[in-house]
Amino acid sequence: MTITASMVKELRDSTGAGMMDAKKALTETNGDMEAAVDWLRTKGLAKAAKKADRVAAEGLVGVTVSGGKGVAVEVNSETDFVGKNADFQNLVRGITTAALGAADLDALKAANLNGKSVEASLTDAIATIGENMTLRRMAAVEGDSVAAYIHTAAADGLGRIGVLVALKGADNGIGKQIAMHIAATSPMSLSEADMDAEVVARELAVQTAKAMEENAASAKPKPEAVIQNNIIPGRMKKFFEESTLLNQKFVINPDVTVAQAAKEAGVEVVSFVRMAVGEGIEKEKEDFAAEVAKALQG
Repeated sequence: MTITASMVKELRDSTGAGMMDAKKALTETNGDMEAAVDWLRTKGLAKAAKKADRVAAEGLVGVTVSGGKGVAVEVNSETDFVGKNADFQNLVRGITTAALGAADLDALKAANLNGKSVEASLTDAIATIGENMTLRRMAAVEGDSVAAYIHTAAADGLGRIGVLVALKGADNGIGKQIAMHIAATSPMSLSEADMDAEVVARELAVQTAKAMEENAASAKPKPEAVIQNNIIPGRMKKFFEESTLLNQKFVINPDVTVAQAAKEAGVEVVSFVRMAVGEGIEKEKEDFAAEVAKALQG
């Protein structure tokens, strides 16, 4: 029987198996879809499918630097326990190294890792370790020099929060200090010019409404021109000072901004990445009663 691409796709979608494994299963079972599913299950290759609907919001961030390039990747798992698993750590470390030569996430998934694609290696790990895992994202920075920092490290180059800082100029130690600052303060952008326009517009709307309401409730209201030309701009300036890296007070020396500290060290910060495990993922939460009710319903 001819095995078509649509058959392979259907089996992959229903089991989560890799393309070559799905094709082999159909070949071995002469195109019988149910038998192919059973074949994959007996080989442990369909184990991922049963876990594909679980939320993978734990895991590890990996960072590595080579020359003037640094990369960070996030690989998620279902439980934080897996982050302590040596096999999982080696997988994330391998994926992080592979990311140095990848242009984007799709390229990374297709990249070679010990003779297999990264995506296939991840599927194998799901079957072996027994938890759903996802390669969620990657990011890269480039500069004359790049510094890396891992907060709450699980192993070398692996942890809960990974930071990369790209500098113009030779790093003399300031890079890691700025990376540690970023881990602690989580700036929204490098500078005011780099901030998302929607974020700025939303903040301006909030501060405007807040200032107008406060002024209306004041015993001595100020002229609207004062509100528009002084109070609102002042609050937006404070917002940018608190949320943009270059304008933040340097945690190691709050008397200067990060930009000033970098300049005094003879470098310029050109970009950064701060990646934390599970940020932005909504973890499903069920109370015990709901869990029991769900179990009773089968």
